[in-house]
Amino acid sequence: MAALKTKVIVNPVAGSRTTYRKWPMINELLQSGGMPFEYQYTEGIGHAIELAREATASGYQFLVAVGGDGTVNEVANGIMLSKDASEATIGIISTGTGGDFIRTAGITKDYVKACASLHEIKKRMIDVGVVEYVKDGQPCQRYFINSAGVGFDAQAIEAASRLPKIFGGTVPYVLGLLQSIVRYKNRNINVCVGEMCDERKVLTMVMANGCYFGGGMCIAPQADIYDGFFDVVCVGDINKFDLLKTFPKIYKGTHITHPMVKIEKASSIEIKSSDRVFIQADGEFLGECPASFRIIPAALSLAL
Repeated sequence: MAALKTKVIVNPVAGSRTTYRKWPMINELLQSGGMPFEYQYTEGIGHAIELAREATASGYQFLVAVGGDGTVNEVANGIMLSKDASEATIGIISTGTGGDFIRTAGITKDYVKACASLHEIKKRMIDVGVVEYVKDGQPCQRYFINSAGVGFDAQAIEAASRLPKIFGGTVPYVLGLLQSIVRYKNRNINVCVGEMCDERKVLTMVMANGCYFGGGMCIAPQADIYDGFFDVVCVGDINKFDLLKTFPKIYKGTHITHPMVKIEKASSIEIKSSDRVFIQADGEFLGECPASFRIIPAALSLAL
């Protein structure tokens, strides 16, 4: 590890601002293990993308994200946007509230153990998703390593993003979820999963690279970040009573036996709708449909 040029990107407001308090200890743990590194704080949404892109382009070989799923997504995007992406490895010290990607990857939530593991890392190439979508009438693109969704889950995240910043932890997402259950109406979409195209009325569709989302919900129990495919989870025209009854099962992954839940393997998906359908990726609200999703096999080096 000593031979790798390392940049640590720290989101001080991650985990309801607890990362700022944890960083001095994390800093000490990394230094005591003999890891030479430089670090920078992020200063707002999207800043970690720029820091990671600049670091990768400047020859940093190991970029460590200290924060939550959003921070990890931004660092991954920064690496992927650099022409030197193949030369960089992402490491994760999870200090956020969700921790969905690390559950799939088998990375510890304990930041003390995570620091220790970074001194002698094993690398493995993981698949990366990319979504093309529309925001404010303009075409956009975003990489994601865990999952992306359209419909209900994206609506809940969009609702959470509009809540006052005084709320911390998973409170905004839960409140956004409750608000969406009351207001949301299932959407009519035209979808192509691979070469198969049809029309559906859905609650949500999730393009899962990893197994978990929403702070521990096992949305796609068989998803694999190494297999070159999404597990495409489609929840059909389910009513609200049935949704509330089924919802607890998502945490154990047993919702997949519901007749309205369909799971397909695909490397590309296209979604269009005459309705307004929102999109999220790795727990961050992005924009709306039309959208296309594709998987890039073995695209990013991950430290395990």
